[in-house]
Amino acid sequence: MEHITLSNGINMPMLGFGVFQVDDSAVCERVVGDAIEVGYRLFDTAMTYNNEEAVGRAVRNSGIGRKEFFITTKVWISDAGYDRTLQAFDLSLNKLGLDYLDLYLIHMPFGDYYGSWRAMERLYKERRIRAIGVCNFSPARLMDMSYNFEILPAVNQIESHIHCQRKEELAVMGELGIQPQAWAPFAEGMKGTFTDPVLTDIALKHNKTTAQVMLRWNIQRGVVVIPKSVHKERMIENFDVWDFSLDEEDMQRIATLNKGIPTMLDTEKPSEVRRLYSYLDNPVLTSLK
Repeated sequence: MEHITLSNGINMPMLGFGVFQVDDSAVCERVVGDAIEVGYRLFDTAMTYNNEEAVGRAVRNSGIGRKEFFITTKVWISDAGYDRTLQAFDLSLNKLGLDYLDLYLIHMPFGDYYGSWRAMERLYKERRIRAIGVCNFSPARLMDMSYNFEILPAVNQIESHIHCQRKEELAVMGELGIQPQAWAPFAEGMKGTFTDPVLTDIALKHNKTTAQVMLRWNIQRGVVVIPKSVHKERMIENFDVWDFSLDEEDMQRIATLNKGIPTMLDTEKPSEVRRLYSYLDNPVLTSLK
């Protein structure tokens, strides 16, 4: 496993495991337990995923020391603001059954995220969180934060895959020292990602699968990836990306697949903002990360 060093000096695995839409408690605990057996140590959950308890149980029951894990969860729009975020953090930590978090993220760039960030700065200084960050923040919002806060996000978790490659956004994050992390690195299989002819050809060249090529591509760009699967054989496949490298020709060919727009979530679109706020009375998302 390769690691990246965040801006505050802590190490973060380059490959982790996501649990979005694995909201059945028994299934989630089994899936996370399988992933731990495979070798995953970074686990990404969120208050809205309804599975923090299951993730926490699997971690605690693994027999592996807490310091070996890198656990992430997130605060949702409905808990934005200083006081609400402090309360949401305590609730998440209690559900996980942990003494501290490795990474706490603002889930969406809406609501009183300024207040949320001030609360997270406090929690970070109290050493209850090892690193703090954001999700789905545009370069403009990141730049705005850089002018208004003492501590910048260590991580920005964004939709990043072959059809939405985020070259300009990655450049801004690089300037600010913010580590990009890719949710939905396979674009959830949309638009034929697993059968794309370019990826299929590159996969055959390296005796790998298209999924492994997609993960390796993001990793070589310096982007942390958090694929998800409920099937252990896929977990093993996704974990096996450290024994090959894509060459410059491979990277250039994949660059031609970029469509330049998000496939699943565009926080700059009014219709998406309206849709996100429609979930506030029912924050369990079923079609949106």
